[in-house]
Amino acid sequence: MCYLDWWPAEKCDYNQCPWGKAGILNLDLRYGALINAIKAFNPLRIKVGGSLQDNVVYKVGEVSSCPNFMKREDGLFGFSQGCLSMERWDQLNRFFNHTGVKLTFGLNALFGRNESQTEKGLWIGDWQPQNTRDFMQYTISEGYKVDSYEFGNQLSGSGMGAKVDAKQYGKDVIVLKNLVKELYAHPETQPKVLGPGGFYEEKWFNTFLEVSGQGIVDGLTHHIYNLGPGDDPNMMNKILDPSYLNQVSQTYKGVSDVVNKFRPQLGALV
Repeated sequence: MCYLDWWPAEKCDYNQCPWGKAGILNLDLRYGALINAIKAFNPLRIKVGGSLQDNVVYKVGEVSSCPNFMKREDGLFGFSQGCLSMERWDQLNRFFNHTGVKLTFGLNALFGRNESQTEKGLWIGDWQPQNTRDFMQYTISEGYKVDSYEFGNQLSGSGMGAKVDAKQYGKDVIVLKNLVKELYAHPETQPKVLGPGGFYEEKWFNTFLEVSGQGIVDGLTHHIYNLGPGDDPNMMNKILDPSYLNQVSQTYKGVSDVVNKFRPQLGALV
C-alpha cells in the first residue's frame, strides 16, 4: 500500500518542511517518473488519507466554500479545515485510472461532531453523513472506482490529535455501511468498509466491533509506529535489531485475536 497524504507544503517537523508539493492537493499528477513507478508496482493499492483527513470537507452538494489548509494553532494537527474540490477529485481519478491503482479513500469521520469541553481530544456527537453521501453520489455518477472506504484516521483508543468513543464509532460505522449499501446497489460493486485506521487498544477495538456487529466492517486497519519519530538518531539500529522489533509482537497478537473473534471478511491491514 502507498499513501497519498493531505499535508500541505507548510507542514514542518524537526526544523524541516519536507512535504513540498507532494500532498494530495498540489501533487503534479502528470509527473512521468511517478506514473511509471506506480505502473511498475501494478497492482498497487493507494490510500488517500492521513492525519488531516478528518479535517477535509468535500465541495459538493450544499458545501459552497472550499478553503485551503492554513496554519492554525488551535486546529487539528495545527491546521484549519481544508477542502477537496470536485475538479481536483476529477484530476485524481484520471490519474488513478491511468495508473491502474486500487483506491482506498479515507473519509472524514469527525464531520458534524464537536470537541468535548470536558475531555481534551474527545469528539462527541453523531457523525453527519450528508457531505459523504454527496461525495459518494458524485463519485458514482462519474463512474469512478473506489475499492474501499476507511472511516477516520487514528481516532481509536487514545487517538492522535482526536479520538472518538468506541461505542459511538461502532454506531457511526453502521451508518456508513448502510450508506454504501444504499448508494452502491449491486453487491459486487460495493466498496469495502474499513476501520478504524488507528492504534490498537484491546478494550476499544472489542467494544467497537461488539457494537457494530458482524458484517459491517470488512477489514480491520491498524497503524503502528514502533520505530519512533523520524529524527531518531538510533533509527537504523532499531531497524536492524530483531530483539527491538520483537517488542511489538504482543500488539500483533492482540490484533490477531480480535480478527479471530470477530472475523472481518478481509482480516487485518496493518
